[in-house]
Amino acid sequence: MSRWIRSFSTAASSLLADASHSLRQPSSFPVFRDVSPIRKLRRQLLQKDRTVGFVPTMGALHEGHISLIRQAARENTDVFVSIYVNPTQFGVNEDLSSYPRTWDSDMQKLEVLNKELADLKQEAPGRITAIFAPTSKIMYPTLPPSSEIDGEGSFVTITPLSKKLEGSSRPVFFRGVATVCMKLFNAVTPDRVYFGQKDVQQTVIIKRMVRDFLVGTEVRIVPTARAADGLAMSSRNVYLGDRRRSVGLTLHRALVAAEQAYQAGKIARADILGPARAITNRIVAEQQALSPTERALFEADYISLADPETLDELEVVDPSKGAVLSGAFKMAPLEESKPGEDCGLGDGKVPVRLIDNLILPSRD
Repeated sequence: MSRWIRSFSTAASSLLADASHSLRQPSSFPVFRDVSPIRKLRRQLLQKDRTVGFVPTMGALHEGHISLIRQAARENTDVFVSIYVNPTQFGVNEDLSSYPRTWDSDMQKLEVLNKELADLKQEAPGRITAIFAPTSKIMYPTLPPSSEIDGEGSFVTITPLSKKLEGSSRPVFFRGVATVCMKLFNAVTPDRVYFGQKDVQQTVIIKRMVRDFLVGTEVRIVPTARAADGLAMSSRNVYLGDRRRSVGLTLHRALVAAEQAYQAGKIARADILGPARAITNRIVAEQQALSPTERALFEADYISLADPETLDELEVVDPSKGAVLSGAFKMAPLEESKPGEDCGLGDGKVPVRLIDNLILPSRD
């Protein structure tokens, strides 16, 4: 009974989120809420030998998403963008309702981008042709979406990749990602789909899924979009505020230090990750020594040096293959805030998980 209640609660939260969407139709592209009409549009485009680039998102669009759409417009005649907060990639102890939902501002950004693309005909001939914003009843038509590890439903699992790194802390996350991506790919049947390098494990899993299930879509990976200070763009960054954002930059600095060790000729795990761990441990100690009104506590979930295809941890990097450097920090809620302090959306009370990665290229 408790499992059913939790599944129902997850489904109810998702349906409420669906209902909160404004159905305002933008002027330059239609919004589709069901599968049949977007498939009809796709067939019409196929008959005209037009190509579709697809950018799946959960909304709360930022410059990282925009860079994906720009790349899709450079390589396709038409761009489809999906906006759907997928409940099955949130664990039962993760707050689905806290994920930022910014439908109106998302539509405004896409309208502005489409006008920009219209002025860049030579560089980017494509345009945003459709927005796919399905409800959870459309995406999960037979059962309420489950976030339990042993939850019932039709799921896509890519193992052992989904059990590593992020998957060790979030056991249902990549099951939910692979499942919703398979559903979206089946609905849209794009020629190419675009993901950001920031979610490196996701890109490896989606590539494996497409290959193993014979999906006729090319997976294109676009470099990580970063703010001027180096922070990787993420929809969750709005929760950081100034203090946690400043300390959260430690993750990127740690990975850069490890990258520099590799560039200097180091190939052993201890020699590459040693500088990253030294930086992380120093900042952790510094923050713990500060008062509650000054510090931003965090925990390093992992700092990884892995094979670029299998994500197996490496003791020694094969220079002919290179490796993936990645890490995840758990930024704790602020203990106390100061008057007038920018604590971010949620007043600093929302925990934030930061992930980032750098690719160590092969060396001849």
